[in-house]
Amino acid sequence: MTKHSVSVAGVVVDGQHRVLMIQRRDNGKWEPPGGILEIDETFEEGVRREVMEETGVLIEVTQLSGVYKNMERGIVALVFRCEPTGGTVQTTDESTAVEWMELDEALSKMDEAYAVRVSDAYQGVPAVRAHDGVHVLAR
Repeated sequence: MTKHSVSVAGVVVDGQHRVLMIQRRDNGKWEPPGGILEIDETFEEGVRREVMEETGVLIEVTQLSGVYKNMERGIVALVFRCEPTGGTVQTTDESTAVEWMELDEALSKMDEAYAVRVSDAYQGVPAVRAHDGVHVLAR
């Protein structure tokens, strides 16, 4: 029997409505920070840890913005809208670049499956979507 993997991600939006983005070290793609949820973590703890590990930024998790399933890889991602509370933007072992971006710029740099996570976080209502790792699948 195949099992799902659960990941969490944070769409961190600052007071100027910019979004915090990372360029991943492993594949060079731009995405909101996130990763696999540890067994002993709550969702919020996992988001705080992943954002800190990948960006150096401390956050407050404010709301669930969407649930996404990568149908190709069996990964369920819970994405949360967050606000920065401290820390210093820096690259890490997992990111080659970390930048605050205007929404349009951020969306233009990501594959559709990740761009929709960011745009959904600006909507205020949680979304539920499936994708193939790159493209959102029709409902």
